[in-house]
Amino acid sequence: MSNQQSNNKKELIRSLKFVLFSISAGVIQIVSFTLMTEFSGLSYWPCYLISLVLSVLYNFTINRKFTFHSAANVPLAMFKVFLYYCAFTPLSTIGGNYLVESLMWNKYIVELLSMLLNFITEFLFTRFVVYGKQVDNDQRYIEKESKRSKNTLEKAAEEMNQI
Repeated sequence: MSNQQSNNKKELIRSLKFVLFSISAGVIQIVSFTLMTEFSGLSYWPCYLISLVLSVLYNFTINRKFTFHSAANVPLAMFKVFLYYCAFTPLSTIGGNYLVESLMWNKYIVELLSMLLNFITEFLFTRFVVYGKQVDNDQRYIEKESKRSKNTLEKAAEEMNQI
């Protein structure tokens, strides 16, 4: 397998992991929002913001470790994600409100489109701005990959010896 094919495969796997972890973050957001809405007596905005923060913190933490394997400066990376949400949240709220209230779009379609836009832009922002060239540089990941490569080479050598 060429280096380019190997990189493409890594990025595909990285994308799939991001999808799965984003789905689980969405579940965290929906469940926490529902629990607070039904049992806390809080109004919409505190429930929404708390559930969004829980979802973002989970998604950031799990993706840093398992998707991007990054040893980047955590406070700096988290600050960059915060900046992303400082832009995305008001834009998606204002834009979504305009589509629903002024253009009379279905609010569930707008919510779905907003979540899809968030997923795509957050992945690209996280991959290229937050981590950039600092992916796959976590020491545990490097050691695991090194071991796996060594085992693959040993297995290939055994197969060659059997020929």
